[in-house]
Formats: sequence, C-alpha cells, structure tokens
Amino acid sequence: MAKFIYKQAAGITALSASFTDFTYKKHSHKEYAIGVTLRGIQHYNLDGSLQLSYPSGVMLFNPEQAHDGMAHDKAGLDYVMLYIDPHLILEAIEKKDIIRFSDPIVYEQTLQQKVLGLAHAILSEKSEALCSELFLSLTDRLVQTDLSTDHRKDSSLIRKAKEMLHGNMEQMLKLDEICHELHLSKFQFIRLFKAHTGLSPYQYFLNYKIERAKKIIESKRDIYAAVAECGFVDLPHLNKRFKSVYGITAFEYMSYLD
Repeated sequence: MAKFIYKQAAGITALSASFTDFTYKKHSHKEYAIGVTLRGIQHYNLDGSLQLSYPSGVMLFNPEQAHDGMAHDKAGLDYVMLYIDPHLILEAIEKKDIIRFSDPIVYEQTLQQKVLGLAHAILSEKSEALCSELFLSLTDRLVQTDLSTDHRKDSSLIRKAKEMLHGNMEQMLKLDEICHELHLSKFQFIRLFKAHTGLSPYQYFLNYKIERAKKIIESKRDIYAAVAECGFVDLPHLNKRFKSVYGITAFEYMSYLD
C-alpha cells in the first residue's frame, strides 16, 4: 500500500505520504526538505550514515543532500514533508548565504507543530496569505534551532562538471569529455564528484532530469513537454523515473496541480 498527495501554496510544496513497502531510490532535491514522522519509523541513509526518525521526529534535509528512504519495518510509515526553495527561506530569515541544518533529525515540539501547521494548511488548500504567515512563523522557529552557516561550497571543478552535465538533457556527456575538460582521470572525477554530491555523475544527471521535468510540469502543465525537453524516451520512461523519487508518476503528479 502506498499513498502520496502533493499540494502547492505560497511557493511551497507539501507532501502527505503513507506506505509500507515502497522505497525511494537515492536522490537529492534542490530545495530544503522539512518533514515530520507521524507513524512508524522513517529509515534512510544520509551522507553515508543511517538515520531513524521516530514519531514526532522533525527531519531536516539540506539542498542537494543525497538520501534514500523507506519504512523501517512492516508496520509502515506516515509522514508529511515540506519542500522549500532556498531563496524563499533566505528571504524570510533575511540572510544571503545558504544555511545548513546541523542535525538531520530533531525532537522539538514547537518546531514540529509549526511544520505540521503549515503542511496541513497547504494540503487542505487554505488561503495563500495564511500559508505565507505560517511559513514565516516556521522560519522564525528554524532560526532558533541549531543551524550552521558553515557549508561546503562547490569547487570550480564541481561547478564546471555540473554545468557540463546540465548542458545536454538528451544524453549524458561521455565521461571522457568531462574528464578531458577538467584534466582528471575517470576514476579521479567519479571519486571527487561522489564525495562532494553524494551521487555518482550518472545518478546526479538522472536526478537533474527528473527535477527539471517536475519544474516543467509545474510551470507549463504539459507532461509531454517535460518528456521532450528532458530527453526521456517516452512518457512511461519519465513516469518510472519520477516515481522512484516522488512516489507517484509524473502523470499523477500533474493531476494534483489542477
């Protein structure tokens, strides 16, 4: 059994998820992801270490932080998650540099209530004004938690590699071309890229295509434009890849946006 509901308001995406045997493949998001475990135990690997979020645990994911996800046991899992663009959070807290969450999971009742309040407002389609006010209240509380501004910035090599991978959505550049440009061997490049992003170059490229397809679906409400512009073979190909990251197909996701 698996159920995923997505809604959007005030520039924020909320997810209500319930499942037993579903497993997210390793991926990352451009956004911050902030969620609360409601029932069961959320089991995931983050930056190479196992994390277990028990009921009432507030899960804090930084942008581009690679992770997977599943229920810890046969009892299954219920949780909500908020996906928030980094610029939206920085605007709310009046900072210029990306902040990073120091702890992946915290048990803090006030923060938990603010996450749940905003998630409920978005999922129940409350007014944009109310959602914006609840978001501001949430960011005020986040600032009071243990946040760090000490973060890993992309090196020039990693930035250049990402730009090259983003440049051709039809097919991934041959590693030889990237390595020649960066003056690295294949193995040096793969090891460096994975150490920095948590994903192999191929995983990163595929993840980027899926995220780009999601943005196109949100902005154009055209699933076939997402297939064509992101270089997927056909709609079933996009649906399969999309489901491995978001729990539902791209076609199902578009239906939530109407």
